[in-house]
Amino acid sequence: MLRLCGLSVGLVLALVPCLAEGLKEGECEVCVTFLGKFYQSLKDDNVKFNSADIETALMKSCKDAKSKENRFCYYIGATSDAATKMVNEVSKPLSYHVPVEKICEKLKKKDNQICELRYDKQLDLTTVDLKKLKVKDLKKILEEWGESCKGCAEKSDFIRKITELMPKYAPAAAKARTDL
Repeated sequence: MLRLCGLSVGLVLALVPCLAEGLKEGECEVCVTFLGKFYQSLKDDNVKFNSADIETALMKSCKDAKSKENRFCYYIGATSDAATKMVNEVSKPLSYHVPVEKICEKLKKKDNQICELRYDKQLDLTTVDLKKLKVKDLKKILEEWGESCKGCAEKSDFIRKITELMPKYAPAAAKARTDL
C-alpha cells in the first residue's frame, strides 16, 4: 500500500513540470500569429507602447479581423459584441514587450478556448480537383474571395462560379490549371 502511494506521488510530481511548461508546437496558433502581426504593426507604425494606445490599436485591428482572428478578438473582448473584457491582459504585457507566446500562455489559463482556435487549411487551387471537394469547401473558397453564388443549387454550379472567378482572385492558379 505504501509503495502504491509513493508511486502515485511520484507520478504527480512528474506531471507538474509538464503543466508549468510553455506552449507546445502549434498550440494557440491564431493567438500567436495574430498578436505577432499586431505587435509588428505597432512597431512599424511607431505607436507609443503604453496600455491605452495599444488597446486602441487592438480594437481598431480587431474591427478588420475575419474568421478565426475575429473569433480570437471576441474571446479577449476586443469586439463590440464581446461578453468579456480581457483586452488589458494583452495590452499591458505588450506595453512591456512581453513575447506574444507568453501572453497567449497566460490567456490560455484564463480561457482555454483561445488556444483551441486553429486556422483552416489552405487549399492549393493549382492542383486540387474541385469535383472531389465538398460543397461546404467550395462555398468556403467563394467566401474567402468575398463572393457568393446566388442561384447555385448543385455542386457543378459552385465549380463553374469558382472557375469563372479564379483568374481574378487566384491568377497563378488559373494559369497553372489545365482543366479550365
